[in-house]
Amino acid sequence: VQLQAFGGGLVQSGGFLRLSCRTSGRTVSQFHMGWFRQAPGKEREFIAAISRGGGNTEYADSVKGRFTISRDNAKNMVELQMRSLEPEDTAVYYCAADRQSITTPLNTTPMEYEYWGRGTQVTVSS
Repeated sequence: VQLQAFGGGLVQSGGFLRLSCRTSGRTVSQFHMGWFRQAPGKEREFIAAISRGGGNTEYADSVKGRFTISRDNAKNMVELQMRSLEPEDTAVYYCAADRQSITTPLNTTPMEYEYWGRGTQVTVSS
């Protein structure tokens, strides 16, 4: 499966961005999906995950209440809505797909995701 993330950009602190991840090759409904980010000099960190059917989600504490992950399996799309953005949210954001068979708990570490897209840069200015 191929993943393509887009929608990043430059936004002021307190602003909003919507990231999208389009899949091709295999239908997105076969995978749990996750968003990760990596800031310069830091390790890649988990942001959010959503189960195949969308009924189960997981968020990192740092984004809980500000970010929302959703999916539209009919369109092979996964979205990450980000509000109240802070300069600390500046990073390259990646979407990833996980073939894990169980729905809960969702995986939250990068090594557990088998497929990755190229990232999209999010920059939040103060």
